[in-house]
Amino acid sequence: MAEGANAATECIAEPEYTWHPPEYKFSTESPPLRYNLSLPDGQNAPANFMRSAKWSPDGLSVLGNREDGSFQLYEMYCIIQSYVYCNSDVQDTSVDLTDTVIQPRASFRQPSPILDFLWYPSASLHNPASYCFVASVRECPVRLFEASTGRLRASYKIIDHCERQVAPHSMSFNPTASRLYCGFENAIEVFDVQNPGEGTRLHTTPSRKSNDGLKGIISALAFSSDGSFSDAYFAAGSLSSYSHNIALYNEAQGENPTMFIGNNDTKGYGGVTQLRFHPFKPHILYASFRGRASYGRVYAWDLRAVDSGVSNPPYQVFQVYRDINELEIKTKELNFNQRMKFDIDVTGRWLSLGDQAGRISTFDLNAEAVTTCDDGISFPSFQFEAHSDAVGSVSFNSCFPLLLSTSGSRHFDVNQNVESDESSDDEEDNEEAQKAVIRRDKLVPFTYDSSVKVWDMN
Repeated sequence: MAEGANAATECIAEPEYTWHPPEYKFSTESPPLRYNLSLPDGQNAPANFMRSAKWSPDGLSVLGNREDGSFQLYEMYCIIQSYVYCNSDVQDTSVDLTDTVIQPRASFRQPSPILDFLWYPSASLHNPASYCFVASVRECPVRLFEASTGRLRASYKIIDHCERQVAPHSMSFNPTASRLYCGFENAIEVFDVQNPGEGTRLHTTPSRKSNDGLKGIISALAFSSDGSFSDAYFAAGSLSSYSHNIALYNEAQGENPTMFIGNNDTKGYGGVTQLRFHPFKPHILYASFRGRASYGRVYAWDLRAVDSGVSNPPYQVFQVYRDINELEIKTKELNFNQRMKFDIDVTGRWLSLGDQAGRISTFDLNAEAVTTCDDGISFPSFQFEAHSDAVGSVSFNSCFPLLLSTSGSRHFDVNQNVESDESSDDEEDNEEAQKAVIRRDKLVPFTYDSSVKVWDMN
């Protein structure tokens, strides 16, 4: 009897779970809109929109920051389950997920404008201990929040030379998630995640008056995907207009940069708005800049071919517009101060970027690469009309073929000011009374489209 039981036990094989990366299928047709994420009315409702939104690492939640200084959390576990079921071999034709509106699970109001936020690298809806995010709020310490309730878990203080609270403009975890790097003016603060309080400061320039090093606000940080955790390196970008405003650092070497990256042109590309390493090619660095000269472009550097001293032109440029004349016409009416965040899917093949015309452009990173910047301009492999306003951010889901996009921008009606001439009949001889009295109403911004959409790329 015992032998039979043992034999039966041996025949029962343990189930094997294999993670398969999502397969994005792009075509010439516009992808179907799968979900709309609702934005409840808050303060300044006509001008309220989602500045950016990010999928959680497990692909089951969305966190976004709004113009009114609040976070919106969407938990989509049941919705994703229905999506997977409808795309499986056994389909329920009675279930229609097209254009489903999803309400936020929670909203967390902040005391000041939000500068940046970041999911914890292993955040999962099924693991309450890791289900958290860090937020940078103006004139407040960096805070670690519990995502489900908004409860404060820890605070990390950055104090400047005037003993004021400083909020970083960029944040990034190191590969082991043991340290949090925060960039602000002329410095990077490094925190031990397990020990809240003050951190270690890495100065990016010797002094305020010095022209050496990385000057200005550190607006972008990104760690390489290299598997060597003990010798991890990261890139830091500045909002300064210097030609070499990207520096590469080694985590073990502290504040001494390994190399500087930029352009031959002394004018540079503009202030750095985002940095990102290729998921499987740690020597490839992508960067976007603000300004007319860099609008609608993402630049790529091969760090193996970079000269650390003098000239560092990118080896490839991804450009949204195929026609230069079209770009010139559109850039006359665009706002270059708004950050347009790009994203790269988990497989490292697709790069997506939005523009202020409401379009989303996707580039194939596996296409045949070119070696010179003059001939290294790549155009979108896929492009579609997604919104009726500027697309502030796009985000690939790491587990399912879903693309998240947000739209919205501040617009002003120049005809909103009401001018009226008032004259006094009783004081016709008074010159001051005869002058026109101009009444101006305060300009109230508004948006053309403040939507958050999830596109089915399957």
